[in-house]
Amino acid sequence: MSKLNAVSSAETTVASVRETAGSDVTWRDYITISKTGIVMSNLITTFAGLFLAAYYTGTTLAANFWTAAAALAGSALIIAGGCALNNYIDRDIDHLMERTKERPTVSGRLTGRQTLTYGLAVSMAGTGFLAAASVTAALIGVAGLIIYVVLYTMWTKRTTTLNTIVGSFAGAVPPLIGWAAIDPGLHPYAWSLFLIMFIWQPPHFLALAMRRVEEYRAAGIPMLPVVAGFSITKRQIIWYVAALIPISLLIADFGAVYTAAAVILGGGWLIYGLRGFRTKDDTKWATGMFLYSLNYLTIMFALMVIVHMF
Repeated sequence: MSKLNAVSSAETTVASVRETAGSDVTWRDYITISKTGIVMSNLITTFAGLFLAAYYTGTTLAANFWTAAAALAGSALIIAGGCALNNYIDRDIDHLMERTKERPTVSGRLTGRQTLTYGLAVSMAGTGFLAAASVTAALIGVAGLIIYVVLYTMWTKRTTTLNTIVGSFAGAVPPLIGWAAIDPGLHPYAWSLFLIMFIWQPPHFLALAMRRVEEYRAAGIPMLPVVAGFSITKRQIIWYVAALIPISLLIADFGAVYTAAAVILGGGWLIYGLRGFRTKDDTKWATGMFLYSLNYLTIMFALMVIVHMF
């Protein structure tokens, strides 16, 4: 058999396996491409937006139960849909990265058509639920979806280091969606939540990019650590963390407990970040920064709710 025929035969075999695998798809495969971890973390900030909007408009979530339920369901679905569409678009490079090479879209358990259909269907369902909450919430959700899928995944992710900034716009909309479901007028506090989320994301994702720099390099994704190196990336991370402290204090009206936590948590993150200039293990430092960012976000948004409960 000639080399060309051997390659052709191998490709046919792989295609056949993938097509067969696609027919054996299970609900777990769809859960995987929905990125439930991302969905759940974003629902925390969506709920905070809902709760705070109800508080500052003089009502309660109990009195707006169905609106809140529609907003949470819609947010979960539209985020899951966006993640699925991200999987569909990135299936040509995901096999090059360790953390994504086992995705159903790479292994062939889900075909491109199945992934695209699921992503679009779930996104539309999410939009419908958000529209049931409020038209403003739906418009914000669709805007976030377009930014994430089109401007980030299809365009800037593969062309510029500014991809992190573009993606941050999409990642910052969940608290706006929650607030808009109760108060479509969007109080300035809602935009403060948006700003906190927007500034939080670059240090979070740049730390992740440092941990996975070789994977991003192999996939040809121009993350800042790949293009500019660790030194510049660390400086960028620290600038964002420093900026987050005063931005988190835009809502100092939430009380002394919240304000103290914002200063302590933000200051602790900044101090840990500055240690990066002296560390000999950049990967270990980046891992610590990444984990700190996750705890920071969870504690801060949980605290925003808690201080308004008493």
